[in-house]
Formats: sequence, C-alpha cells, structure tokens
Amino acid sequence: MNFTDIAINRQSCRSYDAARQVEKEKLDAVINSARLAPSACNAQPYHLTVCTGETAKAVAKATQGMGMNKFTADVPVMIVISEKPYNSTAAVGSKVKHNDYRSIDIGIVSAYITAEAAAQGLSTCILGWFDDKELRKICSLNDPVRLVISLGYASENDKLREKKRKDLNELVTFK
Repeated sequence: MNFTDIAINRQSCRSYDAARQVEKEKLDAVINSARLAPSACNAQPYHLTVCTGETAKAVAKATQGMGMNKFTADVPVMIVISEKPYNSTAAVGSKVKHNDYRSIDIGIVSAYITAEAAAQGLSTCILGWFDDKELRKICSLNDPVRLVISLGYASENDKLREKKRKDLNELVTFK
C-alpha cells in the first residue's frame, strides 16, 4: 500500500472486532514506525505506553467519561502517549521561537502510528477525551497524557466512509 492508499483508506474506527487480537509482529511494526518518526532536534519528547489485556480495558474505561468513546470497550490495544521534557536544544528553540514543539512532535508520532497501522491492515482512532489522572495511575506515569490511540481490527460493520474534507482552495495557497 502506498501512502496515498493509506490516506484514503485510514479512518477513525468506531467499531472494533473484540474477538480479534493484534498479532505481535504487526504491533511491533507499528511501534517501530513510531520510533522512526521525526521530532524537533530529535528530542522525541514523548513516551508510548502500549496497553493490552486488562490494562487496555482500564485505559478504555478512562476514555469513556460522560458517555464518550464507548467503542473502546472492544479495543485490544490502547497506546497512551505522554509528554516528556525537551532535550536541551529543543528547549532553547522553543523558548526563542515561542513554539511548543512537543505538541507538534506528538502529532507527528501519532500520524506515523496510525499510518503504519493502516499499512498493517489495522484500524485506529486518536482520542483526546480521557481522564488524565486515571491514565497516569493505570500506566504509572508522572508526565501529562496528551493522546490515546485505540488499535485493533475493525468489525465487519465498520465500512469505509466517504471523507468530507475542505476544498483545496480553502486549505492551500500557491504563491
């Protein structure tokens, strides 16, 4: 699958096959792809906590507050992304340029995770709704949680939806 195919076929999965586990080789490929993601000054200012089994179920529950993300109950793998400090070079650059590179880098690593998952035939959903305090407790983390990614196989009824995106003229200016 080339990148355009991945971009066309990847979508936020909201219906997982609870009976189907993710093979270790596929999970390893996804995590290794994340390790290769670029970051400002190669700081990689994040930590990935890969949760399976009962831990994944506890993480899923921590994303379900106020009736949100109920579909995560069927997800076999939950990846919790927490923010780590910059390295010294990125810290200086951030102060000088008034830009938080960590949030950008976390977005990039999330894109790598979801793209490689799609290439492996897996489905994902990037979650920003969660209980940070509970996730820190479950995953033994001291640093803030920024995103959670659900990972598994889509159920048969999770069909590819038409992508609704802005027109290129709204997104791009050529000069």
